[in-house]
Amino acid sequence: MKSGIEQQIFSKITDLNTLKSQVADWKQQGQKVVFTNGCFDLIHIGHLTYMAKAAELGDKLIIGLNADTSVKRLKGEGRPVNNQESRAMLLASLFFVDAVVLFEEDTPFNLISTLLPDVLVKGADYQIEHIVGAKEVIQNGGEVKTITFVEGHSSSAIIKKIKG
Repeated sequence: MKSGIEQQIFSKITDLNTLKSQVADWKQQGQKVVFTNGCFDLIHIGHLTYMAKAAELGDKLIIGLNADTSVKRLKGEGRPVNNQESRAMLLASLFFVDAVVLFEEDTPFNLISTLLPDVLVKGADYQIEHIVGAKEVIQNGGEVKTITFVEGHSSSAIIKKIKG
C-alpha cells in the first residue's frame, strides 16, 4: 500500500484522455495551463531551472515525457539511463509539476494538439516557428515562450563525465 505522499505523486502521472478532461476542468476554473516536454533522463539543475521558469508562466504545469522507446530513437542506444517509470516519478514529485504524461512518438504533437495548452514552452535553442505544436497553440489563442538554458548542464555531459 502506498503512503499518502506516494499516492499524491502517482496521481500526477496520467494518460492523455484523463489529462484532457483535467485540462478542461482547469481551464473552466480560469487556470492558465502550461505545457513543456522532454526526455528528462538525468535530472539536473538545468532541468529544474527550466521547469520552474515554465511553471511561473501559468497556474498548472504539464510535462510531456518521452517514453523509453522514443528516447532510444532520439538519443541512441544506452539511453535512457533511467526508465520511463523512474523519470515520471521524479518529475511528478516536484511540487511545481501538476501532471506528467508519457508519449511514444518522436514529438509531442498529438499531446499538444489534443490538450491545446494556454502556454507552450521550449528551450531558447528553438525558434518559435519551428516548435512542434506552436501553430496550433497560437491558433487556439495561446502563446509560445522560450526559456534560456542554464549553461554547462546536460544529461549527455553528465553521462560523459561518469564514463570518464
